[in-house]
Amino acid sequence: MLNDGHEVNCIDNLDSYYNPKIKFDNIRPYMLNTNFSLIKGDIRDEELLRKILIDVDYVFHEAAQPGVRISMEDPTKAHDVNASGTLTLLNSALDTNIKKIIYASSSSVYGNVKYLPFDENHPNQPTSPYGVSKLMAEHYCRVFNEIYGLKSVSLRYFTVYGPRMRPDLAISVFIKNALKNVPIYIFGDGKKTRDFTYIDDIVKANLIAMKTADGVYNIGSGNAISIKDLAEIIIDITNSKSDIIYDKPFKGDPDHTLANIDKAKRDLGWSPEITIREGLERYLRWQLNFQ
Repeated sequence: MLNDGHEVNCIDNLDSYYNPKIKFDNIRPYMLNTNFSLIKGDIRDEELLRKILIDVDYVFHEAAQPGVRISMEDPTKAHDVNASGTLTLLNSALDTNIKKIIYASSSSVYGNVKYLPFDENHPNQPTSPYGVSKLMAEHYCRVFNEIYGLKSVSLRYFTVYGPRMRPDLAISVFIKNALKNVPIYIFGDGKKTRDFTYIDDIVKANLIAMKTADGVYNIGSGNAISIKDLAEIIIDITNSKSDIIYDKPFKGDPDHTLANIDKAKRDLGWSPEITIREGLERYLRWQLNFQ
């Protein structure tokens, strides 16, 4: 967005869910750009949001307490940040000239699999407090659109990965372990499958949705890979000597995710471009340069 000449205000509370230094390092390259501003604040702070949103055209709502597993340990925080925080944001935006809110939803809203791939009409039965909180936020966006005319679009991301990704996610952990030649631990038997989506494809979808879309869209690769196969590719591209060790599974993790992206292709003219192997190789190159 900065490359396109936009002014960007970034709001982040630098939560300690993981090391805030990592978060700050992610945006450090932009701090010298005169079109970029970092505001340390919380989306639950309505007074702050009302001040910031006065001259804003578009809001990319990426703020959240992420993590299926952490939400099971602290469901209140997941609800407070993801559901109540979204409600606060929407309330704060009502008396502004905001053209649209682009909300980062999640494939976790689907939960239990009735059929694959998930299309947008698949039943929503989240299996974790995180999934419930993201679905609640979607409904708040829809209701504020219908009642107050505040336009929004909800993009259901399917397991985003790539440079600057969260350090607690599987791909980040697997690659770091592989580079050290230490064991890669998989929760369960490795047969669970995920639709992994490279960050550049996610960004492209957001920029398109800013101008063209409303409603709900799946944003995924449209392909699934087992966690075992994922680990084996990572071992291959890193030339690692790591062993794969299987551990007990976590409750709340869905067995499978796979996006039906026909709606996004049809309405947005969007299609993912980066395959899982290419994406992993790109991330590996970044990780080696970042260390």
